[in-house]
Amino acid sequence: MLGIARRGLRLATGLVLGAVFTVAELPFVALSALSLLLVLAWPRGRRAVLKPVTAGGRALTEANRRRLRSYITTDTSHAYTDHRALQYLSLRWALGLLGALVLSVTLIGAAYGISWIFILLLSEVRNPGTLAISSIGGLFLLFLSLQGTFGVANLETKLARRYLGPSHQEELERRIEQLATSRAGVVAAVNDERRRIERDLHDGVQQRLVALGMLLGRALRSQDEQRAEQLLRQAHEESGQALTELREVAWRVYPTVLDEAGLRAALETVAERSAIPVRLDYELAAEPETAVATVVYFVVSEAVTNAVKHSGAGLITVRVAQGEDAVLVRIEDDGLGGADSAGSGLFGLARRVAALDGRFRVDSPAGGPTTITAELPCA
Repeated sequence: MLGIARRGLRLATGLVLGAVFTVAELPFVALSALSLLLVLAWPRGRRAVLKPVTAGGRALTEANRRRLRSYITTDTSHAYTDHRALQYLSLRWALGLLGALVLSVTLIGAAYGISWIFILLLSEVRNPGTLAISSIGGLFLLFLSLQGTFGVANLETKLARRYLGPSHQEELERRIEQLATSRAGVVAAVNDERRRIERDLHDGVQQRLVALGMLLGRALRSQDEQRAEQLLRQAHEESGQALTELREVAWRVYPTVLDEAGLRAALETVAERSAIPVRLDYELAAEPETAVATVVYFVVSEAVTNAVKHSGAGLITVRVAQGEDAVLVRIEDDGLGGADSAGSGLFGLARRVAALDGRFRVDSPAGGPTTITAELPCA
């Protein structure tokens, strides 16, 4: 519900700006049409008029593109022609007026819908039936105008896509480029993961096993029973440490608890194993699909590990919530900041998220705090 309210407020802001732009667009379209009509049969004059007209049209179109991208979440192509820009503006002003009308009706509906509160507080009600009917009518008008807000925003999107693109071919080319980039990123991430596992096995478990073999060899060669017993005891301790490190490596490769008990349990385990206190806010009502859950786990696990190693933080806050068709992950620590998003760990997480068409961001100013956010699309 809160997400819908935020989206509605964002769309309303976009329509308000669209209505403001209409103040410039309508005179521009009228004056441009009149100027071009006057020089229609004069080639040199037509060229002289077209230059400022196309420049003004591009300026207004670019302003609308920024508005659409920021408030209506509509991306358009920058490769549109001047003729397309003028066609877009010749129709866009009408949507600006329509948006202004819808927003005006919204205010009227809201005023009538809540007017009974002020009437009850400030005056005596003589016709309660009339008051009830006007309030109900106002709320109904408010409901219709809010639906109209989404409708006008949809028309804005369709008009921009129709005249400014991107075309179907451009969409396909962009998608192919994204897939090629994400595929290369996945391959690189897998290779990095293999190197990390090999390094962990070589520097950790293998060294433990070598030490274990040396202790056992010394115990076999020893002629002193007490010395042999001491070496066997050390070998037993070394085998336990080797087993612990092997479990750690296996856990970093893939935690079985993720399949056995779900994402929440896996994240709770990460919080319990952390050397810094971790506050976990898990707000997902249902278990996400396996691919999404796996990436969420590794994002949280790696971010917490980095914070423990480098941040000097006293508290790490992890929030996993359901957004609009996406799982939202936020990890924040109160450390010193200065995290490098191009580092191998965070860069690997960015590639994991990109492989699912998600978004990944690191905000870590000097002095802190460090905030890592990921948005993963889900059904």
